Amino acid sequence: MDHASNPDPVPTRLREGFERIALVLRADLWSAAGTAGLNPAQAQVLALLAARPAGLRPKEIAAHLAVSAASMADTLAALERKGLLRRTPDPADARAQIARTTEDGLALGRDLSASASQVAAALSRLTAAEQAGLLRAQIKIIRSLQLAGAIPLQRLCVSCRHFRPNAHPGEAAAHHCDFVNAAIGDRDLRLDCGEHEEADPALQAATWTAFAEG
Repeated sequence: MDHASNPDPVPTRLREGFERIALVLRADLWSAAGTAGLNPAQAQVLALLAARPAGLRPKEIAAHLAVSAASMADTLAALERKGLLRRTPDPADARAQIARTTEDGLALGRDLSASASQVAAALSRLTAAEQAGLLRAQIKIIRSLQLAGAIPLQRLCVSCRHFRPNAHPGEAAAHHCDFVNAAIGDRDLRLDCGEHEEADPALQAATWTAFAEG
């Protein structure tokens, strides 16, 4: 039977598409990192910490980037030698450390996050509705991966105690963020919000049901 009459399942084709996009993202990261005099792992850490000015524990960074603790220790040490990062005792646990960017590291991390990307250019050519729909689909995929324990918890709007899904039914900005007291639409949803405050499990479940049904 030929391929036309027996196509691959849609999830298989979607996974293949993600893999191809990931190849381009990886190439862009290598290019941006090389220009900055970093390796890709160092660039990823700086970009992550640029969005987390309060810093993260090394084990949290390792979990976010899916690397071993030993590999992360080497990366953090290299960034510290370059003057882009510092590690200080964690006030909440004297046995732990917090890794934060220096001013130079913060500036470079933000530059890396905003660096031109072929994927970003392709996304910009989607319509506003396509971008919003893709973001909503991403959120659903990320939540499923979180529930499966495949990735650490992300600072998503849908898991935040300030988020009110479909609070303004029928409006373009259908949701509401209590933190800023403003209506927001699907295009405004965040995958990593600095003001995120995790809701309790019961509220998260109710929020997700309302979001998904909307």
